[in-house]
Amino acid sequence: MDRPIAVFDSGLGGLSVLRALRRQMPQERFLYFGDSANAPYGSRPTEEIRALTLRSAEQLFRAGAKALVVACNTATSAAIEELRARYPERIIVGIEPALKLAVERHPGGKILVMATEATLRERKFAALMERHSGACTICKCPCPGLVEFVERGELDSPALHACLRAELGRHLTPPPDAVVLGCTHYPFLRTAIARTVGASCELLDGADGTARETQRRLKEAGLLRTAGTGAVDLTDSDPSVLPLAERLLNAE
Repeated sequence: MDRPIAVFDSGLGGLSVLRALRRQMPQERFLYFGDSANAPYGSRPTEEIRALTLRSAEQLFRAGAKALVVACNTATSAAIEELRARYPERIIVGIEPALKLAVERHPGGKILVMATEATLRERKFAALMERHSGACTICKCPCPGLVEFVERGELDSPALHACLRAELGRHLTPPPDAVVLGCTHYPFLRTAIARTVGASCELLDGADGTARETQRRLKEAGLLRTAGTGAVDLTDSDPSVLPLAERLLNAE
């Protein structure tokens, strides 16, 4: 029970999921690993993403993790099936764009899905979109370059707003009813994205659902930590980003 929950991302984006996990399970210990030295994953080939993800998962399980949260939409899309096949006895929870939630909240509406190129090209997202496309108009919006803004800690700048206008502008007439933040980096850009798409557009991400599912799986396995003070150990393949990681984690 006292072993940590490992949280993995291609860089700093998974910190948005870690924040939700801490809210849901404040008594738990967390081991976060970001692979910022290899970020972004979203423009890499699927096999490369899978290999990087499997390598990090192996390291985290060796470090004693009782569960693994793949807090990266791209890594989940590319590697979650192989991870579960390789570690059938382990608790492994992924994340996916919150499209189901968006469709439920805005039936018949226009839904814009912001995600990396890799997430949007994988079979996992195609299946998700097929299940829900009849209920709404769904627009895929790959957003190259946005992850790098977060990795630099550049959350509000003229260059960021210009990038958002360039990527989202063609999708704003008519305006969307909801925007799905389908990359865990994007919640850190929520204010800038809202300014671009308009205040009436709802922004949704999958962090809270992933946190609830992780808690459910741990409770089912009898592995929840029921007492004590929670803690977070932040690690990254690029140690120079750790001060920024600490700031993003505690920005709420």
